[in-house]
Amino acid sequence: MKLLAATTNQGKIREISEILSGLGISVVTPQEINLTLDVKEDGATFAENAAVKARAWSRAAGLPAVADDSGLCVDALEGRPGVLSARFSGPDATDGKNIALLLKLLKGKPDRSARFVCAAALAWETGEVIVTEGVYEGVIIHEPRGSEGFGYDPVFLDPELNRTLAEMSPEEKNARSHRKKALDGLKALLVKSGRLDS
Repeated sequence: MKLLAATTNQGKIREISEILSGLGISVVTPQEINLTLDVKEDGATFAENAAVKARAWSRAAGLPAVADDSGLCVDALEGRPGVLSARFSGPDATDGKNIALLLKLLKGKPDRSARFVCAAALAWETGEVIVTEGVYEGVIIHEPRGSEGFGYDPVFLDPELNRTLAEMSPEEKNARSHRKKALDGLKALLVKSGRLDS
């Protein structure tokens, strides 16, 4: 089965490819088929955004496409940054600026519980789409640690391992992450539907 990874984020492409490898799934990137697409993400939920992206990329490529929308939800910030995680610090947002704003807003707040949420959507050229969700519980630490990963990984601590996602190897992160849980859900639905061998 050939699937398009419906993203230009190299970190996400790497994670999607690694998580879906060895299942008879061949992951194709937009660069490999010379496709560029700018999909407006204005949904109120991760699931809505993932489905819109997957459908748009699938239609454009003529291939089934897997897209995800994920973000950080912080309890003390009433679930923010949520669907705005990538653009949290404004139109010129970078990972560094987003982390700096997050830590500033959390200063002095005792509750630092948070979770990464990922909605993964798989769309076919017909417009049919399936969506699953994965959640990764953790805590926001006071300053960044580690050099792996991307996004908020340096400040998101896994309490069980007492390490941030940026202190884990890609293999360790992929074994536990919200994206892994969401993609595992997609795989289970594909197997159940007979579209993918178990």
